[in-house]
Amino acid sequence: MVKLSFLIVFVLLLSSVMFSQTMKSSPKIGPKTLDDRIQSALDGFQGKAWIYAKNLDTGKDYALRADEQTRTASTIKLAIMAETFHQVAQGKLKWDEGIELTKEKKQGGSGILFEFSDGTKIDLQTALHLMIVVSDNTATNLVLDEVGTDNVNTFMDSLGLTDIKSMRKIGGGNESKAFADPRNKLFGLGRSSPRQMVRLIEMMDNGELVSKEASAEMIAILKRQQYKDGIGRGVPDTIPVASKSGALDRFRADVGIIYTRRGRIAMEIVLDDMRVVAYDQENPGLAMLWKLSQILQEGLGK
Repeated sequence: MVKLSFLIVFVLLLSSVMFSQTMKSSPKIGPKTLDDRIQSALDGFQGKAWIYAKNLDTGKDYALRADEQTRTASTIKLAIMAETFHQVAQGKLKWDEGIELTKEKKQGGSGILFEFSDGTKIDLQTALHLMIVVSDNTATNLVLDEVGTDNVNTFMDSLGLTDIKSMRKIGGGNESKAFADPRNKLFGLGRSSPRQMVRLIEMMDNGELVSKEASAEMIAILKRQQYKDGIGRGVPDTIPVASKSGALDRFRADVGIIYTRRGRIAMEIVLDDMRVVAYDQENPGLAMLWKLSQILQEGLGK
């Protein structure tokens, strides 16, 4: 009996020592960093990603290839909008300036003006709102005819945003000097980098672009933007989102500000070279934009 009791005590002590050693030798796994979570989300994604995001209230940010130049698709319309407000402030243009819609000026793709009758007249302000709110391609070309691609680029340069370049109208025409560079022809409508595109929208939200009043109006227009399949997907109505998306064949991008309770999270996410070409909500790029935006909101929130 004594021997049995001794054996039981010995086994218990040995087990305790072995468990203690195991606990000591097992490495502690700390919480994943924001970059770990981003890389994990992108693992297996069939495409390339460029990201810059910043909490405008704390200054905390995240960058992934953020200074590389990328295609823009319709996100270049942010810069076009900025220059339009700039020229109106200078007195070079007027919001009520009439523009006649002709067959030659109509451009297919996104938007509604393509469906309007030839000879329809709209004003500059209406064209600009349509350019942003429903990403109207015809409206974009009408606005560019008024402001000029080179003027867009000169204004961006004056802001220190030299990566942002408007190249031409949608479908061709009104080509900028920058488009003459063979390297820029690969970008199509425009060129930018995530860091500088976020800086542009940050200046808007801080009231630093053109004027406080102009900046506030630009943000108000972006909040009415109707394509919310990317960074604005699933965001409650109580959380405003000011954004502009862009889509081309194997490309998806979204730039904007999500006004969360943990800070104003500004971001641009660019996805390109995707294997799937699809213009529907099941596009893997849209799903990835949403997934990454959720991680960035959580990771950068104060």
